[in-house]
Amino acid sequence: MKRIFLYASLTASLLYTGCTKDFKEINTDPTQSSPAAFNSDYFLTASQARYINVTTGYEGAILFQSGWAQIFASTTSGAANYYSNMDKYVPSGNTNDYAARLWRGCYRAASLANEIIKNYGADANRVNVVSAATVMKVLCMQSVADTYGDCPYTEAFQGANGVNLPKYDKQSDVYTAMLTELDAALTKFDANKAKPTADLLYAGDVAKWKKFGYSLMLRLAMRLTKADAAKAKLYAEKAYAGGTFASAADDAIIKGDDANGYRSENARSLGTPADFYQVRWSKSLIDFLKSTTDPRVSMIAEVPQSGLAANQNVGLAGDNSFANQLGLPNGWDMDGGTTDISRSPGFPGATGTGGDATPIGRYSRPRSVVYTDLNGGQFILTYAETELLLAEAAVRGWNVGPTATVHYRNGVTGALLTLGNLNANAAISSATATAYATANPLVTTTNDAALKMINEQYWATTGILMNFNEAWNNWRRSGYPTLTPVVYTGNFSGGTIPRRQIYPTEEASANGANYRIGVASLTGGDVWTARVWWDK
Repeated sequence: MKRIFLYASLTASLLYTGCTKDFKEINTDPTQSSPAAFNSDYFLTASQARYINVTTGYEGAILFQSGWAQIFASTTSGAANYYSNMDKYVPSGNTNDYAARLWRGCYRAASLANEIIKNYGADANRVNVVSAATVMKVLCMQSVADTYGDCPYTEAFQGANGVNLPKYDKQSDVYTAMLTELDAALTKFDANKAKPTADLLYAGDVAKWKKFGYSLMLRLAMRLTKADAAKAKLYAEKAYAGGTFASAADDAIIKGDDANGYRSENARSLGTPADFYQVRWSKSLIDFLKSTTDPRVSMIAEVPQSGLAANQNVGLAGDNSFANQLGLPNGWDMDGGTTDISRSPGFPGATGTGGDATPIGRYSRPRSVVYTDLNGGQFILTYAETELLLAEAAVRGWNVGPTATVHYRNGVTGALLTLGNLNANAAISSATATAYATANPLVTTTNDAALKMINEQYWATTGILMNFNEAWNNWRRSGYPTLTPVVYTGNFSGGTIPRRQIYPTEEASANGANYRIGVASLTGGDVWTARVWWDK
């Protein structure tokens, strides 16, 4: 593991989005080995590491989508005021920088994967690492397109060929290209050829890579249910036929490796004292889970011990009993005015006294022994998500094997079992997971009732696993659950839940003409409230 991450560190700085002038001259050191002698397999490690780092923690969706999807809530005062971006849609000092990080990081991760495709594409024995790199490239570029809208794709990663100002492709065209490339790559995986090396996800297991790729294809396809239903159906059925994840053992996860300096960024963020104190589970999520006596509640949530000092002590576990868990409503603060948390409906009262008092002490936070583990799991795509998407596809009448009821039961069972992949302290037994899924079957009286239930479970599952971008993406697509937006003074989205992130500010200056073409596709311009192509 240490060697793999070392290569990630060495290679991650080599490539950006492919828009650099004199790329070859700048990035070629005549004192080092030639590109032909370099083992490009290590770019796979670098791509994976960069992707997970930019989609988690302070680089990722914890500062935006975690609150937009109402998974987390925060009173956002004191040292952690950057959480105002997510809880109240109010800018902090670095909002524009935060908004650009996914764009920059995912392009960098995609460019690393693209180097493998470029260097090994003609080598028949390297077909597996090329196919895995294609999966990574598509994964990264879906994140960019979903978050921002139109973006460079066909002319991206072409800096070495003199393309310094890449055009913005329509998001619809980006999706078509991604699905086409992914489909072609997945048919080329060959267990008889060399395995990918330096692989953080599956240690070169070709069969698991293939299932990961088809599961990603399913996610791409289901994003199009309102924008292009025919294409959604085509690729959802193709993904199922190809073979998606079969159990939680197939989950795409990258574990932290704190001993060697590669920690879970989500855990690092939540383990910061100010964040540990400020970030709580939202009322929307806890109420949803408790409505069905979901056993995940006691695994993921705890009420801090009384007093300010105890609330800020990362090493002091709280009370995780089911009955005492209470979600924090979004949109409140500790500023003493009309939006002070003490004025919120159902306020449970402060804990502690005098200088050790805190008004947010009784609200549930992420359980410390689970969510501050620097070696914990960081999720990219799971069996639970895949089965829930297949359940929706079945409701729509598509040919994806078992009934929607079966897929839904598999998804719920998988959602509970996969908590053990997050952290052993959150593990739920197979018997408990099966019993819960059996006691809470899919309601199929109407398609709308089934779709609501499926997508609410998808939201809760991705949120609990801290895959906040996916919880928000699927909420935008499906409309479930019904979330009440926060209306707070000074917000940047007109009192509505943001529908996209704004483009990086440097795009307007560095690639202005193409940036303006991309913005032209957005109703209202480059704003937080504009909807991307598939967000109908």
